[in-house]
Amino acid sequence: MKIIIVGCGKVGATLAEHLNQEGHDITIIDRHWEKLKYLSERIDVMGVEGNGASITTQREAGVQGADILIATTNSDELNLLCCLIAKKAGNCQTIARIRDPEYYNEMRYIRDELNLSLVINPEQAAAAEIARIIKFPSAMKVDTFARGRAELIKLNIPEGSQLDGLRLFDMESKLHCKVLICTVERGEELLIPHGDFALQAGDIVSFIAPHSVALAFFKAGGANISNSVRSIMLIGGGKMSYYVAKKLEETKISVKIIEQDFEKCQTLSEMLPHAVIINGDGTDKQLLDEEGIGVVDAVGNFTGIDEENILLSLYEKEMSKAKLLTKINRITFEEVIAGLDIGSIINPNSITSDNIVRFVRALNNSRGSNVETLYKIAQGRAEALEFRVRNESKVVGRPLMELKLKPNVIIACITKGNKVVIPNGQSVIEKDDLVVVVSVERGLNDLEDILA
Repeated sequence: MKIIIVGCGKVGATLAEHLNQEGHDITIIDRHWEKLKYLSERIDVMGVEGNGASITTQREAGVQGADILIATTNSDELNLLCCLIAKKAGNCQTIARIRDPEYYNEMRYIRDELNLSLVINPEQAAAAEIARIIKFPSAMKVDTFARGRAELIKLNIPEGSQLDGLRLFDMESKLHCKVLICTVERGEELLIPHGDFALQAGDIVSFIAPHSVALAFFKAGGANISNSVRSIMLIGGGKMSYYVAKKLEETKISVKIIEQDFEKCQTLSEMLPHAVIINGDGTDKQLLDEEGIGVVDAVGNFTGIDEENILLSLYEKEMSKAKLLTKINRITFEEVIAGLDIGSIINPNSITSDNIVRFVRALNNSRGSNVETLYKIAQGRAEALEFRVRNESKVVGRPLMELKLKPNVIIACITKGNKVVIPNGQSVIEKDDLVVVVSVERGLNDLEDILA
């Protein structure tokens, strides 16, 4: 597909990289030629210097023949204007990044009235992920499928766990809970395990299960599920902290935000009447101690500086047993960061990119299914996709044991109506089912793409 991206900032660059990996024809518009030159030297994209809201610039970028225009500049209003012009000039699908909290309750109206295909808010999407993680304090990451009825959870197997040394085909009989282990990260290796695979302490596993079964698996695995989050401290009073606090308003979790800018503190106090707002430096160790860093259940390090967030998390790891959430904007040193013990890493840019890639995949599907959900797992080395089976296809009506799948592909979950099924060889996919597939191979657009 031909895709135009307006804005060569962190989100635009991340998105260009991911969509380029998908094999799409990418053109990126930005006012700064240096940014365009740097990106075009790293990946196969065409750069156009200019104002993305100018019809002349959009035509130069080829908007007449484009399938999608994605506006990711730092200005919400400019993004909306880019999309409006693209609709008139090229009649393509349009996606706008909207971040301002003032538009929080108006997203649906903006999307519908301006005929946008998708409105994406990176910090709001990240806040939704954080709310899911908080449900399982021992989890590193939690993603949802089947409208929230099934969860894909990332867990580090601790020393002394019942899972250490357990073979997968013995799991249900010994733990009395049925889950499916999708991937195992062991050192530098990423493995799609089979039934005779034995887990080890230190393995990072991603498994899928309904919510109640996931809780039982956590308990069996040695995680303290009774240690629920009742209080959270957020360092930095930016958009991320606002959306997390807003998301947690409906829960009984107490929220404390530490922000250095006094005017921003006043604004947050007005917008978040249920949160405690502290005016101070979140990197001041004495202030953190005074505000109870040693007793809170969770800490979110959400300043605008990655290095600051990492150092804070490393310090807090020594000072408390709190669940750590670390915001990282850059993904340049993803492998190094993944090796640090800094809790759950939250990257709003990658979350945004995943949402848009899912949308593009759904547009690109051509046969009997549709991509409903897409998550990158294991530092982007594997994908978990949810397909809705629309029409008759080669995978429908046959037991899974009869399907010849590609290597490193696993059918992880089938949802039939309101029932979530962890499949076995006798399970059968039927029309209108939701099917979750985990694959090391990228670029699956249709459920039939899993067949060898």
